[in-house]
Amino acid sequence: MTKKALIMGAGGFIGSHMVSRLNGEGYMTLGVDIKNPEFSDSDAHEFYLLDLTEKTNIDKILVEHEDITEIYQYAADMGGAGFIFTGDNDADIMHNSSLINLNLLRSLIENYSKKLPKVFYSSSACIYPEEIQESPDNPGLKESDAYPANPDSEYGWEKLFSERLYLSYMKNYKMDIKIARFHNIYGPNGTWDGGREKAPAAMCRKVAETKDGNVEVWGDGKQTRSFLFINDCIEATRRLMNSQVFEPINIGSEEMVSINQLVEIVSKIANKKIKINHIDGPLGVRGRNSENSLVREVLNWDYEYSLEDGIKITYEWISKQIIKS
Repeated sequence: MTKKALIMGAGGFIGSHMVSRLNGEGYMTLGVDIKNPEFSDSDAHEFYLLDLTEKTNIDKILVEHEDITEIYQYAADMGGAGFIFTGDNDADIMHNSSLINLNLLRSLIENYSKKLPKVFYSSSACIYPEEIQESPDNPGLKESDAYPANPDSEYGWEKLFSERLYLSYMKNYKMDIKIARFHNIYGPNGTWDGGREKAPAAMCRKVAETKDGNVEVWGDGKQTRSFLFINDCIEATRRLMNSQVFEPINIGSEEMVSINQLVEIVSKIANKKIKINHIDGPLGVRGRNSENSLVREVLNWDYEYSLEDGIKITYEWISKQIIKS
């Protein structure tokens, strides 16, 4: 029997990549999002353009398709530091993202008379406490570091609440739920301008567009992050879905760099001499890195793409988008 998967947030970056991966594995894919994919038509066999903050829209899909075997929940009101850390979008982030998760879980309980599908929820490294990310030399965030809780943003608090929401449904309704804490996923087909882009895409765009070699970086550029290429993210998620892991788990890279170093990597790939201009802007925590001991042990997974290899692919793609625009 053909497996059927519902991908929520299929119009977005990670969701659209998961649709393509599942198609390649022979799944029947149903995509849903409030927007169409930004850079191409959806690969989903059926695509619903619906607002998932309205529970009736989720009800509609689950009533029409009673044979869904897996659900991938990526839908959220989110973006990079320029969207999350200004404070201007906190209410919408918390309201919209929470509603989507509440609606999905309640709709499943109300509408599914057959075996409940396996559910994947995409959480974030933003759930980790602010005070253990004050040094740019962050040794890596272990899953057990999440508590006592003190995320540095409302986005992180919403993600942590939703983790607990999914774990509660798993406990009370015997659902099979998988949760990954993603660490800065990047790659082709991701947002690269407009304010919601993340650092790798922003730096690729800035380097590609500069005419005089000047590139702006928020803060002193010494803040550190690790970045995971999209192909590695998708592979780890598929392994998680096929595992007996029932606790939140890191999916990220341990190759931590400063934002200044990230610009240097991009400029090397672009073969451009770049001068960094440091300006005021939203920064987030000082240092964030993934600690992958658990995911290596339980999923036998490790990232394959170095940051330079992934950025090369991403830079080439963004350069083409700039020419098209």
